[in-house]
Amino acid sequence: MVADRIRQVEISGIRRMFDAAPADAINLGLGEPDFDPPAVVLDAICAAVRGGMNHYGPSAGLAELREAIAERYRDRVPATGRENVLVTGSGSEGLMAVALTLYNPGDEVLVPDPGFVLYGPHARLAGARPVPYSLGADRRYLPDFDELERLVTRRTRAIVVNSPSNPTGAVFPPSVVDRIATFAERHELTIVSDEVYEEIVYDGPATSFWGRSDRVVIVNSFSKTLAMTGWRIGFLVAPRDLAVELNKAHYHIMACPPTPTQVAVLAGLRAGTEATRAMVREFRARRALVTRRLASVPGLSLVPPAGAFYVFPRFRWPGTALEVATALLARGVVTTPGDAFGSRGAGHLRLSFAASRDALEQGLGILREYAREIDANPPDRREARARAP
Repeated sequence: MVADRIRQVEISGIRRMFDAAPADAINLGLGEPDFDPPAVVLDAICAAVRGGMNHYGPSAGLAELREAIAERYRDRVPATGRENVLVTGSGSEGLMAVALTLYNPGDEVLVPDPGFVLYGPHARLAGARPVPYSLGADRRYLPDFDELERLVTRRTRAIVVNSPSNPTGAVFPPSVVDRIATFAERHELTIVSDEVYEEIVYDGPATSFWGRSDRVVIVNSFSKTLAMTGWRIGFLVAPRDLAVELNKAHYHIMACPPTPTQVAVLAGLRAGTEATRAMVREFRARRALVTRRLASVPGLSLVPPAGAFYVFPRFRWPGTALEVATALLARGVVTTPGDAFGSRGAGHLRLSFAASRDALEQGLGILREYAREIDANPPDRREARARAP
C-alpha cells in the first residue's frame, strides 16, 4: 500500500520529456552543463578513490570542505564558520532536509510560480501546503509584494526564493532581496534561498540572502559551477543552531555525503574559479546566440535571462505547453513545458542553452520551422479549408 503523501506528488515534467526523448534527439530540455569537471577535480577524485578515501565521513561533511565553503561567505557575514555549513548529497537533498526540518503538517510555504519543480512537492511530503506566488514576465519575473502580503497568513512558515532562477533566468536585484528580507522579518518567516546558479550570471553578480536576515537557509550545489551534476554534492549554510537541526534530517536521509567527491570538490575550490569563469563566458556567448535566434521566431516573446542557462519564452501558438513540447519532440528537439514549473508557466517553454552551439543552432532551427508552419497555416485558416465544399 502506497502512503498518501506520495500520491500527492508526481515525477517532474522535466524528467518525463527527458525519458521520452530518443537517443538522437537534440536536448534543449535538461539543465546541466555540457562540460566536464576541471582536470584538478578529476585528478583529485581518482587519487581519493585509489588512496583509500572510500569510507564513511562525518555526517555534516569533511571539516576542511566545510571551512572552505564558509570562507566563501565571510564577505557577507564575517563570523561565518564551518559550524554554519552542512555538506549534502546534492542541492536537492539539501532542499528535502530543509523541508523536513522546517515545515510542520498544516504549515503554509510560499513558493515561486514558475519555480523549480521540487519546492512544492517537498512541502507536501512534509505535510505542509505550498502557496504559489507569481513571477510574471510583465514584471521581468520579479515578485509582486502586494500579492505576497495578500498570500501570507498566520500559518505561513517560510518563503522559498530562487535567484538566479530556474526556469526564468531572472536575477533579483539587491533592492528586491532587501524587500524580501524585510517582508520575511515582519511576518517571522524563514527564507529558504536556492542559490545554486549564483556564479552563472551575465549582467553583474547575484545578491545572496546570507547576511540579509537571521532567519535564512542557503541551499547551494557544486553541480553547476563545477559541472558535476552526476556526482550529487551540495551544501547548506544556516544559523548555527538551525544547522544542528538540519544535520539530523540530513543524517536520516543519507548518513553522510560521499567522501571521495568531497575531496575532489575541495581541490576544485582551492584551484580557484577560472574554470567556472571560462564556462560562464561560453554560456554568455550562447545566451547571445539563443536570444538572437529566438527574436526571429514568429509567435514568441522573451525576457532575456540575466543568470542560469535557460530562456523561458512565451508562445502564442495553438495548444498547451505539453502539446507544443510534444510536437517539437516528434521533430527531434527536447524542450520542457513551462507549466512543469507551475501554473503560471502555461504558454511557455523552457529551453536550456547548456548545449553546444551546433546543437543550439539545429534545435532552434527546428523550433523556427515549427513556428513558421503555424504562422503560414493558422488554425482559423485550417478550419476554413476543412469547411470548404
